[in-house]
Amino acid sequence: MSVLSIILAILLATFITAFMYIQQGSVTLKTEVYEALFAIFIFWLPLSWSITLLFTLFRSLKYIFNQCNNGYELKLLECNRTEVIEDIGYGDLVKVWRRWFMLIIWLTGTQMIVALGFTYVFSLYSAIFDWFNIYILFCFILVSGYFSFILLAGRCKKVKVVKC
Repeated sequence: MSVLSIILAILLATFITAFMYIQQGSVTLKTEVYEALFAIFIFWLPLSWSITLLFTLFRSLKYIFNQCNNGYELKLLECNRTEVIEDIGYGDLVKVWRRWFMLIIWLTGTQMIVALGFTYVFSLYSAIFDWFNIYILFCFILVSGYFSFILLAGRCKKVKVVKC
């Protein structure tokens, strides 16, 4: 998921940069133009990464169900909460993904508050958020994603953890 989101973000940022270069008339490539194109690419990369991360989070959720991991697997239940959906489609995941996404948001926010407290108490930063950037946020999201699967079965009634 992480590698796919980064690759898609690089492709999207490259496409946007190339589109802007062509839109401006495809001027002759010189050092200044290369620097400008690189600055545009660097500007769009974190924004693209944010978009592609959401896309890959939704896409990867489908492949998490019905796979055995360390003797356990997540099962997605039908609306009547008794039958297991074997062939899971993206339409079946919308409600589960919303709950999972909100759980990730809350866990990430909690991590940020704890990290902010530690930074404020134990560091010499002059501003509160000097350390914070998209890459730190991505690490927080990865940690939240891990712990969210522990809590997902309790938060979402359509998800059941079973031994396999």
